[in-house]
Amino acid sequence: MKYRNEWKHEISYADMLTLRSRLCAVAKRDIHTVDGKYMIRSLYFDNAADKALREKTDGVNVREKFRIRYYNNDTSFIRLEKKSKINGLCSKVSTLLSEEQAGLIVGGVYDWMLDGDVPLLHELYSKIMSQGLKPKTIVDYIREPFVFAPGNVRVTLDSGIRTGLGCTDFLNPSCVTVPVCNAPIIFEVKWDEFLPDIIRDAVQLPDCRAGAFSKYAACRIYG
Repeated sequence: MKYRNEWKHEISYADMLTLRSRLCAVAKRDIHTVDGKYMIRSLYFDNAADKALREKTDGVNVREKFRIRYYNNDTSFIRLEKKSKINGLCSKVSTLLSEEQAGLIVGGVYDWMLDGDVPLLHELYSKIMSQGLKPKTIVDYIREPFVFAPGNVRVTLDSGIRTGLGCTDFLNPSCVTVPVCNAPIIFEVKWDEFLPDIIRDAVQLPDCRAGAFSKYAACRIYG
């Protein structure tokens, strides 16, 4: 499993405009965007004790979370992802799901996950059974991604964060979500072994320090 460095910042709208201008000059837009953006819908898993939420808010040094995700309301491409964090470094493993498979998971039908040879599905099934993980809430937002090949750098600007409250109707594009109160714009930089100076210089903002904002945690403040 490969771990990557990550900076995460809460920024203002003016900061976003500044960063967007700089990044357009030195980096490339992600090729999967539409007009430079795409919408992300994620369904996060947690258990009755809010394990994933508490590990995040308590700053546990070694933690993980599972989610299902698709883009621009297109349910023909859905991914199951596990994001892990150790000593400030992050990693992510994923596998594709069909719309039918995602629907089964949302509906609480899990035995099929043991069919075939997909380690991530086997792991999620195990933790559903042992930890009581289940779909918890939907998180929606708009992402503007930029990429820079040296260092495998990815810079993202995330805005318009919305929560599904207790809704897990993940595949329904009409599922009602509401804006997260006072949600900031989230600026993230991820890279492998080194961060090129041209990107390091482009993303500098005065009085802006790395933080640990969690979209999932922000979307759980309502329950």
